[in-house]
Amino acid sequence: MNNAKGNQRGGRRGSGKPVDKEFTTITLDVRRVARVVAGGRRFSFRTTVAVGDKKGRVGVGVAKGKDASASVEKATREAKKYMVNVPMVNGTIPYQVHAKYKASFVILKPTRGRGIVAGGPVRAVCELAGIKNISGKLTSRTTNKLTNAQAVIQAFRILGARYNRDAARNKK
Repeated sequence: MNNAKGNQRGGRRGSGKPVDKEFTTITLDVRRVARVVAGGRRFSFRTTVAVGDKKGRVGVGVAKGKDASASVEKATREAKKYMVNVPMVNGTIPYQVHAKYKASFVILKPTRGRGIVAGGPVRAVCELAGIKNISGKLTSRTTNKLTNAQAVIQAFRILGARYNRDAARNKK
């Protein structure tokens, strides 16, 4: 997509490449950040990466590095370290869930046979989790991909806790 100024916007940066045999990674965001020192500015890269096995495990990591490839590797390790398990029933989530992370608000709803009806980081994280049918909505005004992806991860944590609690109640 081209905007009025003619530069490229939108789309995913990551190609969905396999990290190793079981995980797939998508680079959500790469930003050049600077810190001011006595001699001027020092530039580094902050990368946001989502990693998943498409079987119910997904994680989001963020890291900084001197160059983009170093920050991607560090963010991938970070995402693998903090993966969450996503409960799924027939290719979708069992309940509707709302979550907040910093300035991001997300609503995830289970659907049947419609595919992933969501955009941006919500779609990427849900695809990596292996969810086939879901409706997602970012109700916040922030466009920060990091906080939006973390809001989805927070929603999956809430969903997992609720699902495990209900499963324990039904077992009794």
